[in-house]
Amino acid sequence: MSQAIPAIRVNALHKHFQATQALNGVSLEVEQGAFFGLLGPNGAGKTTLISILAGLTRASSGTASIMGHDVVRDYRQARRALGVVPQELVYDPFFNVRETLRLQSGFFGLRHNDGWIDEIMHHLDLTPHADKNTQSLSGGMKRRLLVAQALVHKPPVIVLDEPTAGVDVDLRRSLWAFISRLNREGHTILLTTHYLEEAEALCGRIAMLKAGRVVALDATKNLLKLTNEHCAQFRLDAESVPALWQTRVVHGEDGNWRFNFSEYADLEALLADLRGAGVRVLEMRLQEPDLEDVFTDIMKRT
Repeated sequence: MSQAIPAIRVNALHKHFQATQALNGVSLEVEQGAFFGLLGPNGAGKTTLISILAGLTRASSGTASIMGHDVVRDYRQARRALGVVPQELVYDPFFNVRETLRLQSGFFGLRHNDGWIDEIMHHLDLTPHADKNTQSLSGGMKRRLLVAQALVHKPPVIVLDEPTAGVDVDLRRSLWAFISRLNREGHTILLTTHYLEEAEALCGRIAMLKAGRVVALDATKNLLKLTNEHCAQFRLDAESVPALWQTRVVHGEDGNWRFNFSEYADLEALLADLRGAGVRVLEMRLQEPDLEDVFTDIMKRT
């Protein structure tokens, strides 16, 4: 039985912008039907990688393919297989929402696509705005329209580059419900986001970039095991903690104290010293490591 072609394959990808090396030997594969996260700080190379996949930028060296189609040699098929939601709000001010989506369909040679356009607009709550000029839409609605444009030709691979940046909670919920449904139906999703709780909840595998290199690549559940850091949050009846702990216990702006620890023996020692100093713990909440903790730890170590 032959192995399925990866939805996305990147091999030894380098990209230079004059003296800046945006990508430095990036290699990764995303299986068909996966929900894959691409994380990294600003300037890590995420958008450059997406631009190469979309054919907007040429790599200095290395190869990239979408559904087995090389993005340079077989660019027509590669672009037909890909839908990209960019970070920037890019729209044509001369058309309304429905006209914009019909025009986008035409770019891919699709006729009589109104049924799918109606479905997309329904799920993204764009139907009430179908006849509005795009220039009159709010920022959140313009971002919904970008998502709709990326989906209008039913691409098997969907790239979401910070799709929920600066949008309201309702859009996030409706967007993720729709995207999760598409993923269940077989679409491959590549997500970049600074909301790490989104990546932790949605992505089965995650790659982390730093300075143009892949510094971590694994299943999300495995990445969460990379740190043994725990956190305890306290509300105390005192304004300070014993001197021994003042460098390790942080007083937050919310009035709670935060203590990061690796061994529960450290927590026991802190509680004993608080009792010995006559400080009462009014409330305590333990937090297990999350993806933000892992991400921060990996970025520091690398």
